[in-house]
Amino acid sequence: MPEKLAARVGRHLAAAGMLIDDDPETAYQHTLAARARASRIAVVREAVGEAAYAAGHYAEALAELRAAKRMNGATAYLPIMADCHRALGNPAQSLKLAKSPSVANFQPEAKAEMTLVEAGARRDMGQLDAALRTLELAPLTSNSRAAWVVRLRYAYADTLEAAGRESDALAWFHRTHAIDSEQITDAAERAEVLEKRIG
Repeated sequence: MPEKLAARVGRHLAAAGMLIDDDPETAYQHTLAARARASRIAVVREAVGEAAYAAGHYAEALAELRAAKRMNGATAYLPIMADCHRALGNPAQSLKLAKSPSVANFQPEAKAEMTLVEAGARRDMGQLDAALRTLELAPLTSNSRAAWVVRLRYAYADTLEAAGRESDALAWFHRTHAIDSEQITDAAERAEVLEKRIG
């Protein structure tokens, strides 16, 4: 790629990276501008997919991440792709991706993401017991305070409540709150509501 063009594409990707959390739609527009100039580069297609996902354009995200995966063979996008299928009303497709052989080799954080999507897909299909089983296979009792452990515990507590197991749910909302120093969940408030209800 000519130097000038590479610099231009790079500027669009850098802008997208800075904006993705606060203004995902504008980030997505920047990645589209990059794709218009460099559609055959996997990292560009990956960026378009991730920005589209953040902006809620799930069909576009899925198409772009599939393209990136075809180009570079990476499997890191599988949890996002599975979540896109969920958002598009295809939980069965999410489950198919969750069973991909490569998931076994994922790092704990990526594995947790896939577990969350898989459990969510089970819930979408009305399979609460299967959702609970999926989450119970995850490292819920890990000593780590990482965000992925917080999110796993929260999903487990939420699913327990949905299944009518309120006292178990309460215990797990407390266990979530105990490690949620960044307050990424409303576990404390959920526990309070449950305490009042259970009496």
